[in-house]
Amino acid sequence: MRSGSEEPVPLHEEFIYCCGAATHVLKCGPWKDLSKDESKNLPRLLFMIIPGNPGLAGYYRTFIQALYCGLNQQYPVWVVSHAGHCKPPSGMEMIEDTDVKELEDVFGLNGQVEHKLNFLKKNVSKDIKLVLIAHSIGCYITLEMMKRASELQVLRSVLLFPTIERMAQSPQGKLMTPLLCKLRYALYMPVYLLSFLPEGVKASLVRFALRGMKTCDESSITTSINLFSVDCIANILYMASQEMMKVVERDSTTIKQNLKKLIFYYGTGDSWCPQHYYDEIKMDFPDGDIRLCEKGLRHAFVLDASKEMAAMITDWLQDDLTKL
Repeated sequence: MRSGSEEPVPLHEEFIYCCGAATHVLKCGPWKDLSKDESKNLPRLLFMIIPGNPGLAGYYRTFIQALYCGLNQQYPVWVVSHAGHCKPPSGMEMIEDTDVKELEDVFGLNGQVEHKLNFLKKNVSKDIKLVLIAHSIGCYITLEMMKRASELQVLRSVLLFPTIERMAQSPQGKLMTPLLCKLRYALYMPVYLLSFLPEGVKASLVRFALRGMKTCDESSITTSINLFSVDCIANILYMASQEMMKVVERDSTTIKQNLKKLIFYYGTGDSWCPQHYYDEIKMDFPDGDIRLCEKGLRHAFVLDASKEMAAMITDWLQDDLTKL
């Protein structure tokens, strides 16, 4: 795979309602509509990114551009935010103003799974094969999608830094669970007060918070400004609180049923899914494609290693793509 040309990468941005919730979609490539009613020139394959938490699409902007170029610009690469994990544009509310209740608890963990399945059903032809690239809690969501919708034509699922088990027992989970499950409402007031700051001041605060990084993706800084929205942060923290309570046992049955389609990528110093989680899943599935990071990438790789991760993934998938 080539690293791509120096020409500007086609990038299309949408804010839509999916399951009644505001959703941000970034689409890389000239394909804007992959529904069955579009022309016959549909691609054979869609790369769809399932984010972590915060599930803001903007964090993956550089990643999808690098991935699209690494794939020789042959396939669309889309990232769909989690329901409510965005600051809707002026005039658009977080929840659609309708009498029809599309999905109960769309901002919860189960709702986020159904949200992605609903998006695919309404926006992507069922004849298009899928490569699902999931990050963090997105890996749990992806396994649930494969479990609930076996009719999906999933060619591969790449699970990056997968939080698919014992989240509350992880080192980071032990720190965050009391805050998320008992004290999260206390965070709303400072966020509300900070929301009145000028955009330039917000950007400066984000840069200060990320000052320890040698290099930081500029799109991560602009995206992080969304975290000063009370509605957005409330949905993020609510979903996170459910993660601590619901992501307990690894779904080994679904993994076993789809093992040949899965690639796992664990970090060596990841406090959300520590290395002994990797050791255990590797022992339980010795024939699985389960990898341990040798590059020292952080769990939140989108902050400073999007291009490096995209290059690795295109390398992993070369054999699959040549067989299409």
